[in-house]
Amino acid sequence: MQKSFGPALLVLLLAGTSAFADDWQPVEKSAYYTISGTTGPELYASIGASGPEIGEGRRTIAYTNFKLTWTRDYQQHGKACVLASARPKLIITYALPKPSQKLTGETKNLWQRFSDGVAAHEKVHGRMIVDMVHEIERQTVGLTVENDPGCRKIREQMVKILGPISDARQQKNRDFDRVEMNDGGAVHQLVLALVNGGR
Repeated sequence: MQKSFGPALLVLLLAGTSAFADDWQPVEKSAYYTISGTTGPELYASIGASGPEIGEGRRTIAYTNFKLTWTRDYQQHGKACVLASARPKLIITYALPKPSQKLTGETKNLWQRFSDGVAAHEKVHGRMIVDMVHEIERQTVGLTVENDPGCRKIREQMVKILGPISDARQQKNRDFDRVEMNDGGAVHQLVLALVNGGR
């Protein structure tokens, strides 16, 4: 997410070999970067100066990153190849700001509200990633390609399937950020409250 520093960074890594598919759960982690200041304006200025860089010199308030790998079971049925199962391993990391100094009084309350709101925003991006993985499962498990000894063509077919799924998730991210960051949006309101002392 970003106010004016750039879009969320989301990285997709896909790999496949053999194994099985069952229920799975993503691993979610938070990684904090340090900011300075003892007032709302100082804290927000520090985010703008030292927040994570994404793209060419752009900075973001927070972002959601992930690593996705697969263990896939390709099976040969005669001359056809079938993806019998696929088990994902998904690690989602939320990069969030954290003050280096102890906050007190109203600034502490304002920061807590801002921090909680930003984390909730990033959690939505996390759910979009999980939804994407479920959609990959739905569209690929059971996929069958005829006349594919060695299961080579099926991998090419899967690349064609995965691209649009990833693109759709990124578009949802952009649409969500646009609503949240625009005037009156949830994150825009959080920023105004932090900088203006809750007014």
